[in-house]
Amino acid sequence: MDSTRIDKWLWAARFFKTRSLATEEVTKGHVQMAQHDIKPSKEIRAGDVLTIWQAKVPRTVIVLAVSDQRGPAPVAQQLYQETPESIAKRAEIAERNRLAAEPAHAIAHGRPTKRERRALDKGWGDRWSASLD
Repeated sequence: MDSTRIDKWLWAARFFKTRSLATEEVTKGHVQMAQHDIKPSKEIRAGDVLTIWQAKVPRTVIVLAVSDQRGPAPVAQQLYQETPESIAKRAEIAERNRLAAEPAHAIAHGRPTKRERRALDKGWGDRWSASLD
């Protein structure tokens, strides 16, 4: 076998859990060949360069072998090789995400407790009424 459909290969290489998910991601444009969007029926061969976006992180891989059967993870990893630039970029993004501030820490006191919520509910009655008495 010298070529196979891109969605089958992505599934066999374990980039996506199901073939339908692989098809959907290719259709959305999250998989590119040579910086161009492709269709799920596109035939790929060994030597093709793919850019796969997973969780907003790009992975650039070179297809080493073609398979349309899903096998164990060690076998699937032999189907492709990730470029050194891609590995460095993924490490940089992971480090940036690790050092980014946690949004929940910006909240001064956190969520109100049940007691504080009840006090807030009681306080809104007369003071914030829209009626003009």
